[in-house]
Amino acid sequence: MTDSVRDRAPRGRPSRVAIYQRFATAIDELARYGGLPTPVEAKQLWDDVWHLEAHHSTALEGNTLVLREVEQLLEEGRAVGSKELKDYMEVLGYSEAARWVYEQGFEPDARSGDGLVTATEVRHVHELAMSKVWDVAPDPGAYPDEGPGDFRRHDIRPFTGGMKPPTHPLVAAGVTAWVDDVNRFGQSFADDTLRIIEVPEALARIHADFERLHPFIDGNGRVGRLLLNLILTRLGWPPVVILKGQRRRYLSALDRADHGDHGPLAELIARSVVDNLHRLIPNIAGPAKYVPLEALADEEFSLAALKQAAVRGRLEAIIGPDGRYRSSRAAVEAYKASKYKRGGGA
Repeated sequence: MTDSVRDRAPRGRPSRVAIYQRFATAIDELARYGGLPTPVEAKQLWDDVWHLEAHHSTALEGNTLVLREVEQLLEEGRAVGSKELKDYMEVLGYSEAARWVYEQGFEPDARSGDGLVTATEVRHVHELAMSKVWDVAPDPGAYPDEGPGDFRRHDIRPFTGGMKPPTHPLVAAGVTAWVDDVNRFGQSFADDTLRIIEVPEALARIHADFERLHPFIDGNGRVGRLLLNLILTRLGWPPVVILKGQRRRYLSALDRADHGDHGPLAELIARSVVDNLHRLIPNIAGPAKYVPLEALADEEFSLAALKQAAVRGRLEAIIGPDGRYRSSRAAVEAYKASKYKRGGGA
């Protein structure tokens, strides 16, 4: 275990090792329930993740559409509001690429190889994500051969933290090396030489390495997050959604990773995977099986309210091996019904 895994959090926050352990527990729990449902089997759940990802990942890069506008654009094909055409095209392109990524976890196409990702797929994801917006707002400084799916022919200025991406003649070889590294990670996990608790930092390193490489003239942040999710879906795990409210923390974490500390970025990734598992697990488990309370909280009953009900014995629940309360969807529905019948509080 690395030094950063042992890092202690400020008082009141879980330690890094606790976050990684929560990630490992959630992945084990997913396996016990038989894995993720396909987008066909759980369309609404996957659509919810799709909307969130398309909104937040583009918003991180400055897109101005709000979630409601994204949902209507993707579900109804209707552009509501009066935003720039570029913003709508960014979301449509990203959403097309995200849909393709989700499908690849269950039905890989001819571009996939024996590993987790190929160089052809790297370029294909960029082409999907960027083609629509490029048609209406291409990068004004791009050469004719720097369009969607093409590696950059320009050098990139150093990042704010001082890290400088490689010169453009080194990009193709850099992508090949990155793909090889991703596939070594996948093989080491398959061979059980990499423990599940070490996976968040491995994923953080992979993501930071891609962003440092910056292989395209534009769209590297969006494509890097899509490729991270391609890796995750092929491992049988849900995608990561970095929220727009986490932008400053995310950029700071990438900068820390550039200087050798992958822990903050790994925490963000681990938390997001767990959050999305909690969105999906109740439908995977069915109404009777016990799942973490986090997976059962909603707008009507928050996690704190469900915990309080469990502590008071009003919600049927158990304490799991990780020390957290677990209950079932059926038990929560029974608690809700009894609460409304009483007309009282928790």
